[in-house]
Amino acid sequence: MDSGKWGGRRPGSGLKTELEVRWVQGFTKKNIGFVNKRTVCYPCGNYIIFIHIETLDRTILRCRSGSIGAFAVSPNQNVVAYSDRQLNPTIYIHSYPGLKKQAKLKGQVNLDYSLLAFSYTGPYLASYSSLPEFSLTIWDWNKKVILCSESHPGVEVTTMSFNPMSWHQLCLHNGTSVTLWNIERNNEEHILKSTPVKLPAEDGSLVDEQNSFFSHPNVHDPYFGPVLPNSAIAGLVGDEAETFKPKDDIQPCVHPTVHCWTPTSDLYMGCEEGYFFKIGADTFKAVIIHQKLSPDAKAKKRATFRSISQNAIKVEGDGRKEAQNVILFTMALHKDGLYAAGSDGFVRFYRIKGNSFQMEDCLEVEEPITNLVFSPDYVYLLVETEKGSLCIFNPNDNEDVIELLDASISRFVAADFVVPGNKHCVSVAESGEVHVWQLEDGSFVSKLCLHTLVTAMACSLSSYCVAVGAKKGHVYFVDLTVAEAPRVVHRVLLTESPIQFLHYEQSGQFLITSTTDGYIFILDAMPSKSFQVLGYVAMTSEVVDLTSAYDVEKNSTEVVVLLCPPEIKRARVEIFNLPSKIILDNDECVTERGLLKENVIQTRGYELEYPLTSVVKRKDSIVLGYASQAPFICKYHLTSKITWKDQPIILSEKKTASKQCGQAFLRLSPHGKWLASAAESGLLFIHDASNMEVLSHEHCHSYHGRGIRSLAFSLDGQNILVNGLQDGALVCLKWKRLGERKLKDATDYATYLLNNMLENYIFCENLFLKTMSEWTMTSNPTYKLSFESISSQKGSIIDTTEQDEYFLLTQAKSDETTWLDQKAEKAIKDETNKFTEKRKEVKNGIKLLRKKIQEMMYENAMVPKNEKLEQQEFNLDIEEQERQQVHSETEVERVRKDIEMENLANCYLRELIKQECWDNMAIKGRSVKAFHTHCKVQNYPMKERSLEEQQMLDRILYLKKIESTDLKLRRQIVEFESQPSGIKEEGEKTEEGEKQEEEKVDALVGSLSSRYGGDTSILYHQLELHTREEKINQIILLRNIIYNVKNAFNKEFDSVTRMKELEIGRVKERNVRISEILNKLEIHEEIWVPTLSDAEKPDRALIVLESEIKAEKYLTPLQKAKEKIMARINYKRRLAAQEDNARERGLLDMMNGVLEIKKEDILKMEIPPPPFAFKQEALWNEDEKKIYKEYEKKVKELNEEKEKHRKILETELRKLQSSVQETTQTFDEIVLRLFEKKVNSEMVIYQEELKITNLLYSLLLDEELSTREAGLHCYLNKKRKEKIISNEGVKTSRSEVDAYRESYDILVVEDKLMERGFRKEFSDLATHHIDQLFKLYKRRPRALKAKVLVDSPNPYGERPGSAKAYKDALDHLMKAIEEMDDPENRPEGLDLANWERFCAARQTKVESEQLVKQKALILAEMQTFLQKRIEDDEKLRKDIDQVFAELNLLREQKMKFQLDLMVQFLFKQGQVELEGTNLIPDYTDAILMNRSIIEELNSVIRAQGERKVASMVESKDFRKGIFQLEWEHKKMQMQVDDLNQKARDIQKLNVTKDHQIFLTALNYDSRINHEVSVLEGTLNFLDKVHKKNVQQCEKVIRELEKQISLKDLANQKLSKELQEMLVTVSERRHIHEATDSEMLNQKIAKEHYEDIVQRQQLVDLAKAQAQELSVLQAEVERLRMRTFPAFFDVQEF
Repeated sequence: MDSGKWGGRRPGSGLKTELEVRWVQGFTKKNIGFVNKRTVCYPCGNYIIFIHIETLDRTILRCRSGSIGAFAVSPNQNVVAYSDRQLNPTIYIHSYPGLKKQAKLKGQVNLDYSLLAFSYTGPYLASYSSLPEFSLTIWDWNKKVILCSESHPGVEVTTMSFNPMSWHQLCLHNGTSVTLWNIERNNEEHILKSTPVKLPAEDGSLVDEQNSFFSHPNVHDPYFGPVLPNSAIAGLVGDEAETFKPKDDIQPCVHPTVHCWTPTSDLYMGCEEGYFFKIGADTFKAVIIHQKLSPDAKAKKRATFRSISQNAIKVEGDGRKEAQNVILFTMALHKDGLYAAGSDGFVRFYRIKGNSFQMEDCLEVEEPITNLVFSPDYVYLLVETEKGSLCIFNPNDNEDVIELLDASISRFVAADFVVPGNKHCVSVAESGEVHVWQLEDGSFVSKLCLHTLVTAMACSLSSYCVAVGAKKGHVYFVDLTVAEAPRVVHRVLLTESPIQFLHYEQSGQFLITSTTDGYIFILDAMPSKSFQVLGYVAMTSEVVDLTSAYDVEKNSTEVVVLLCPPEIKRARVEIFNLPSKIILDNDECVTERGLLKENVIQTRGYELEYPLTSVVKRKDSIVLGYASQAPFICKYHLTSKITWKDQPIILSEKKTASKQCGQAFLRLSPHGKWLASAAESGLLFIHDASNMEVLSHEHCHSYHGRGIRSLAFSLDGQNILVNGLQDGALVCLKWKRLGERKLKDATDYATYLLNNMLENYIFCENLFLKTMSEWTMTSNPTYKLSFESISSQKGSIIDTTEQDEYFLLTQAKSDETTWLDQKAEKAIKDETNKFTEKRKEVKNGIKLLRKKIQEMMYENAMVPKNEKLEQQEFNLDIEEQERQQVHSETEVERVRKDIEMENLANCYLRELIKQECWDNMAIKGRSVKAFHTHCKVQNYPMKERSLEEQQMLDRILYLKKIESTDLKLRRQIVEFESQPSGIKEEGEKTEEGEKQEEEKVDALVGSLSSRYGGDTSILYHQLELHTREEKINQIILLRNIIYNVKNAFNKEFDSVTRMKELEIGRVKERNVRISEILNKLEIHEEIWVPTLSDAEKPDRALIVLESEIKAEKYLTPLQKAKEKIMARINYKRRLAAQEDNARERGLLDMMNGVLEIKKEDILKMEIPPPPFAFKQEALWNEDEKKIYKEYEKKVKELNEEKEKHRKILETELRKLQSSVQETTQTFDEIVLRLFEKKVNSEMVIYQEELKITNLLYSLLLDEELSTREAGLHCYLNKKRKEKIISNEGVKTSRSEVDAYRESYDILVVEDKLMERGFRKEFSDLATHHIDQLFKLYKRRPRALKAKVLVDSPNPYGERPGSAKAYKDALDHLMKAIEEMDDPENRPEGLDLANWERFCAARQTKVESEQLVKQKALILAEMQTFLQKRIEDDEKLRKDIDQVFAELNLLREQKMKFQLDLMVQFLFKQGQVELEGTNLIPDYTDAILMNRSIIEELNSVIRAQGERKVASMVESKDFRKGIFQLEWEHKKMQMQVDDLNQKARDIQKLNVTKDHQIFLTALNYDSRINHEVSVLEGTLNFLDKVHKKNVQQCEKVIRELEKQISLKDLANQKLSKELQEMLVTVSERRHIHEATDSEMLNQKIAKEHYEDIVQRQQLVDLAKAQAQELSVLQAEVERLRMRTFPAFFDVQEF
């Protein structure tokens, strides 16, 4: 990094000051490895740390461009590689130990590299990038070029490694997949090919998945159509369709965690499920390797087992159980076996045999192990734990375990120098681990664990003491007088809030502590005062920063506190003094609760214009702050006296721009002249505090790790400790170049402080500190769980054991009382003791007052009502009562508002439901019930058709009308005109025929909707629905039919409903009369009154009656007043109605309230008896007796009239009741018929919906077929493009191979010509010199033998075929050739010039031979590459053929689907004419045809047949005579021809020997018969011979068949023996290879080498003799030709 790039204003052109890194400490949680046999390295922040495992010496390599990203190390080549984390990152490669930069690799990556890996052989480096490329790149880092690159979008990789046996293979895996990549090479061209590995399922089973993109011909569904892949059903086209799987079909696989290569190029892998499996190099399939448990199920330990776990429980005689299904995080292969470790913290040795393994424990540590690395010589094994600790041990020896790093659980919180700051420094981690380091070289000194979460730390200036602040509010004081053994000497709990800042002011007297709740505590920093808490100051808001300024001259300390209240969004600075009086007379300076008094600390506050993140104060009232909203350092001048009233906002005097990004903080050097600013960008700037010039800067951390967390100057200012926030690095900086004056100022100030102020403190306090006892708890502390943990834990108390350490750090809370609570309790106790008597006096007064008030209330209750006082008059605290009333009213109002809002929400929901389910319904849902049965019929709720639906229906109806008109016209034009008789017959159809025709139509339509209001004539015929538009139109028409059917039923339902309402009205009218009759007859009988139920009147549910409301109605004050007024009016009206009315009273008394007596009231008539009837009959006179007889006569007549009237009324009652019964039963029958029609309507609707469902399914299937076809076309286009690219690649590779072969052939010919032209070239020398030189010319030195280390523990051995091995062999050969070129090796008599010429020729020949060999290897590699490309091309061709076959199959299925329609018919039983006796007919080979077509066809066939028969008879009779005449004519013509032929034959006849014999032989026929008999005998003989030969052949065939069967049995037996022999041979081969294969290979190689040498010598001798023979033969031929004449060319002959 150019250091001038970040500079600010500097005097002069050159840098006068400069910082350098002194040392770096940190822990690794990334890659770690050996860079050579005894040095390990790992990245930490911006640095790579190298540690020698024996001397523990450290070396640092710094990344100049920021944080280190990916990291890799190659122990074979002693180099490390890392990438930076900038935009367009760069990969750097450095050698070790010189740390010289070997290469700088710049690729096309935009953001970051995630992984780097070196190959074991050759200068090759693999890199994998993160977002957005996710590309794998192979580099030749020697040449700084990219060999090949391949992108894998969206795939993040966690682990990557080369195959140690071949750099052409890599393994990449993440938590879900494993991919093997092969690097194929064609001369200078490299190609990456990936192969995914099939992983086992989570349960360990091996899943054999088929390709779901292609259909399977075995699976078919004859009913629902073709079975398509899931991708077509999902509607996917493109790349997603090839890999799509339904969620239910996806079987989760194991999650790989680690892999390890074997010498056979196989892979061992571990997973999160605990399985251990092996991946084959050729099959790319995983095989589970099972654990072979020991008989006693006890864990086995190696003889060299060691344990460094402090909490391991070892029980003698009872071993630990053997671990099973261990989650492995790391593996390392050794020649003896496999070392692996994982989550349980054990390093185990795996002995693997076949598909089983056994384990032995080697090492036990406390934490999970994440990395195992062998040293290059395989002597030491490096172990890395989860938190970053490193240890090394020899697994085959009992040496002690070397602990390189003892890491903390979490990152560093702070670091500081131990006074005087020239020997030790201290750091603390979040987990409470305190580390002590040597300042000289950063070496580890000691460690102390506090077992608590830490938030702050500071080192005392008056003693060797460190104060550590905890998250629970504790402050720990650690004694460092003995740096090798730190100890806690004191602990104080200030508050329950976390400690935010710890700060020792420069005089060493005070420790200033702030907490997150805004309290600042002042503690005595002296151990001799037991770190007494002097007091506290309460801030108005949370403290943002805290610092102090010590004035040496005034011997005073000012504490500066930075606040940023959220309500004002500006910074507020509060400054208060800490006089020595606080220590000397503490009781006078604090209140009873420990609060420092204002007159002592003299607090003053200032409001600044900007919000700040940090602030420091110089000695001249100048405050420097870092702005939070912009990168500026602001300078403020604060006055000494200011009040809070009307305080002004202080503006900055000067703003200095900063080069830093993000939030930053400021720190002032001890002497106050240097200002350090550190920010989230990781940059550290040192400014001159007087003029803000940049003295130096250092990029010690990175913004990727959130920059710098803490910074500390040493007392003399020579060293700076910088701690990162998240990168885990602790960097110590020192001045590399600093002006003498500046250096002297800093050291003088430090000397002054030490000599004049701190030296006495340090000596005395350290002596006291040593005498302090170590702080320990008096007993095992108990911890209470937090509220969050109570829900998940059963108990409330836990013990502080090591296993619960993490729980205690994060959740548990102590019962210890805080200092604030102690002060508060003490103050309350003192106050209680002070005012005890006064409290008693007040309590007694209150009791007397209560008693007096109760007496007054009792007296008030006894007085009259008009003299009583209200209850509230006795309340003494009216204000409290009013406050409670206001509070209750407010609460009531709040509850009322909540209820109103809830009611409003319910009303809104009700309106939505009503709008959707009631208002939008054109026909509301209701039902009608029968009067006397439980029969209930519901109508169809229907919505009004939308405008779009109506327009669509009208369009389809209009289109259907046009189609029907067009079809009718076509039929008139094209179809055959039927006969008039047929028309007549058609007109004479009977009604029965019309009914049958209607049934036929219904059967073909597939539903009975035409009988229930649906018009089926507008539908398309079911056998003609082929296009998508027709099916959609048919669906809309079917829905219209369903709508019409429902509408027709609803009309009838409405009429029945009206009928019921009328009937109920009639019944009510009759019931009025019935009620009157029953009253007159004084019969107490219940009258049946029919009513409409809620189902029949559903709108009742929308109306709430007053009777339904059970709760008391809430009335507003206005409604209450109105109700009172109406009640008063009604009361007056009732009083007025109850006044005396003489007319009504007289009518009631005289006429019983009526003016005339009706006949209906005769039953109520009574004849009053005469007045004397109450006297004795003996006292009656004659007149009275006559009157009584008349009275009896009238009574008798009245009773007869009453009885007569009663019978009339009873008769009328029976008539009315029977009428009601009959009419209601008649209505019930109507409802029953309506119910039957509803059932039939439902049936019709279901029939139509079934048709709609079938049509929708066909549309869906059609869409799926189209999607499938599109997907196949897309896949085909993809494969075609790949095929074109593959063809071009094959052509290019073939042309390159041909061109290279041609150049190779030319080079071979030139090499041979060079050898043949040797004698010609040296023909000027003597013959014996030429022979000697030729032998030397042919002689070659022995090849360099590879060093085979028999006892080497390296499982991979020497890397064969590597570039390094080839280069070493070539160097060895050229060196040997140079030795052979020594003039001492020249033949005798040969001069030096010719020898040098010979050496040059031999050198050229050797180089030519090496070039030929190299080109032969390259040619073989190119041919292999070409063969692979041809195989890939052939595979693509097969894929394309498969796609074509799939397309053809799909087209057939689609055509069949379009023709094979799903048709719905209604058939009566007996109309299906199929052969068979099964109860359910088999329709597989049935044909469905229209009956009329068959009948018409039969009638036409019958008529045509009769017509044809008549025509045939007539034609037969007529043609019979013609045939006779033709026959006679032909006969006569043939006779003429015969006669003419005979005449010509006689004229042209030649008399032959046969003719002569015929003419001369006496008996020609007998002669002919004799010849025929001779020929027949010959034929019979030949037949017998043939049969005999056939029998012999059959016999031979039978014998051969027997031999064949015997041979088959023998072959089967031999094949079984061969299999057994092969198994035996393979076992012996494995045994042989495992035992003495290397020695045997050496012996065989040596013998083979000797045979080759001997053969080469024989070949050379044969060639030499052949050349001599050819010379001699040529000489003989020349001599022969000289003495023998010849006229032809011997060469041609």
